[in-house]
Amino acid sequence: MNLEQARYNMVEQQIRTWDVLDQEVLDLLMTVKREQFVPQDCLKLAFADTAIPLGHGAAMLPPAIEAKILQSLQLRKADKVLEVGTGSGYMAALLGARSDHVYTLEIEPELAARARENLQRQCADNVTVIDADGANGWPSQAPYDAIVLSGSVAEIADAVLQQLKVGGRLLAVVGDAPLMQARLVTCVGEGRFQSVNLFETSIPRLRNVPEREKFVF
Repeated sequence: MNLEQARYNMVEQQIRTWDVLDQEVLDLLMTVKREQFVPQDCLKLAFADTAIPLGHGAAMLPPAIEAKILQSLQLRKADKVLEVGTGSGYMAALLGARSDHVYTLEIEPELAARARENLQRQCADNVTVIDADGANGWPSQAPYDAIVLSGSVAEIADAVLQQLKVGGRLLAVVGDAPLMQARLVTCVGEGRFQSVNLFETSIPRLRNVPEREKFVF
């Protein structure tokens, strides 16, 4: 496989055509080596428009969704970011390249250890991988300028929203398969939030996050 050609095709044929037009984001996707975060047995899928299984119920999101998330957050270099669901560490590497520091939570120790190795290879020194259940965020480093849930949820937990700074943004994919909404939530004042649905998609569930209660008749 010609990795550079495959990377170029990913950016030009998948990502740019999905209205990701922020040149800094496009440049970053050419720079951060996605193939170094993919399991070896899935290397041929590194640039494909598909989720890549990582084991333990985790998956790397399709490249276009990762790019849309990054573009929508409009990160600044001074931002402090929380990611829930480290997976391979690729999304954390992208977030770290556009912010001051990223705290990323991974509930599965094996994945957390692998992500640390991947991030070290990328010299992503401003990313801290934490072995933790992120269902309620990570209050010890709050408040955050941006929060990313790298897996879908039935609802966004209020405990996580409360960890945003005023002006901070949270991006999560919300709803039930097969149709979910990528939602951007902005903290517009203490305890006050505005939400906008950005696009429809469907991605794997964030692990160990409670499902919405269903009525039983």
